[in-house]
Amino acid sequence: MMLCMSRWSPNARGRLERAAYDLFVERGYEETTVADIARRAGLTERTFFRHYADKREVFFGGAAVLQEELLRAVDAVSANVSTFEAVRISVEAIAHLMRDRRVLARERQRLVLAHADLQERELIKRATLTAALTDALKQRGVPEPAASLAADMGIAVFYIGFVRWLDDPAEREFVDIVREGFDHIKAVASGC
Repeated sequence: MMLCMSRWSPNARGRLERAAYDLFVERGYEETTVADIARRAGLTERTFFRHYADKREVFFGGAAVLQEELLRAVDAVSANVSTFEAVRISVEAIAHLMRDRRVLARERQRLVLAHADLQERELIKRATLTAALTDALKQRGVPEPAASLAADMGIAVFYIGFVRWLDDPAEREFVDIVREGFDHIKAVASGC
C-alpha cells in the first residue's frame, strides 16, 4: 500500500502527534524513529521537522501554545483585578485548552513518567511557564516576591490539577478541577 505524501497536508501537526503517541505505545519510545512517525502519519520526515525539532518535542510541542495563551489571558485581565484573580483567570484559560484531550494526555503522562529525559523536559516546561507568568505579573506592577509566589502558586494549581484530572473518577473537566484548586488555596489562606 502506497501512502500519498503531499507537500501540504491538513492538520499535519495533529496527525504527527497522534502517530507518535500510537507508535510510542505500540513499540516504545526508544524504538520509535522520526521516520516511523512520519510514515504512520502519511507525511515526510521533512514535514515532521517543520513541526518538531525531534521526537521528544512531540511531547512538548504544545508548551508554546500554553505559554502564549497564559500570557494573552494575563494581558486581557483588567488592571483593577487582584493578583490572585488574575492568576486564576489565566490558569483557567490554559486549562480550557485541554478540553477533549484527556485520553491523549493520559498516554503522554504515562510515557513521560517512564523516561527520565522526558521528565526533565517536563520540569523545564513547568519552570518556563512559571517564569513567563512571573514576568507578566511584574509587568502588571506586582512586586517581588509576590509575583514569583503568585506565579508558582498558579502553575502548581495547574500541574496538581492536571494529575488529578487524568484520574478523576467523575471525568470532570480540567478547568473545574483547576477552579477547585484555587478554592483550596483561598481556604488555606483564610485559615479554613
